[in-house]
Amino acid sequence: MFVSAAYAQDVGGGGLSGGLGGLLPIVLIFGIMYFLMIRPQQKKVKQHKSMVETLRRGDQVVTQGGIIGKVSKVKDDGTELEVEIADGVKIRVLRHTISAVMNKTEPSD
Repeated sequence: MFVSAAYAQDVGGGGLSGGLGGLLPIVLIFGIMYFLMIRPQQKKVKQHKSMVETLRRGDQVVTQGGIIGKVSKVKDDGTELEVEIADGVKIRVLRHTISAVMNKTEPSD
């Protein structure tokens, strides 16, 4: 009397389309993150690497610590630079710690 017949009902959509519908927002978010964050960072790293590789004697540079000086010597191993920060005051810095080149010397061909 009080029991009604139970019918099987379709979930609506179901199958493959439901899985792709849930995956699409995640793929879109990853795509947006790549173009807004990852790709510009990779470009910045590539520019810094090329800037550091082209350093030579006479370039005026800024270190990551904020020290401004002129490159007086490039070490043979290529990882260190000798930077003159005042008259007669020279310090050794790692090449990758240079954050900017203020004045570039002209190549002597």
